[in-house]
Amino acid sequence: MPKVKKIPLRKCVVTGERFEKKQLMRIVRTPDGDVIYDPTGKANGRGAYLSRLASTIEKARKTKILAKHLECAIPEQLYEALLWELRRE
Repeated sequence: MPKVKKIPLRKCVVTGERFEKKQLMRIVRTPDGDVIYDPTGKANGRGAYLSRLASTIEKARKTKILAKHLECAIPEQLYEALLWELRRE
């Protein structure tokens, strides 16, 4: 029997739902303290995941949940970049 590859699941910090890693957006606080969107999913630093819905991103902005998870201030430009990324898809 061929070995079945395990699909990595991650939890959206806003909704609490579990998704495949590829279906989520990863936000990273780098070791320098910068907060970036990580489309590769491989950037160094502390990560948090958001589902790919505009409503989820807006809720994260209102509740400041990313700031709590990443333990730093989140620049407004990051939310704009995430929404822009969604519209591009």
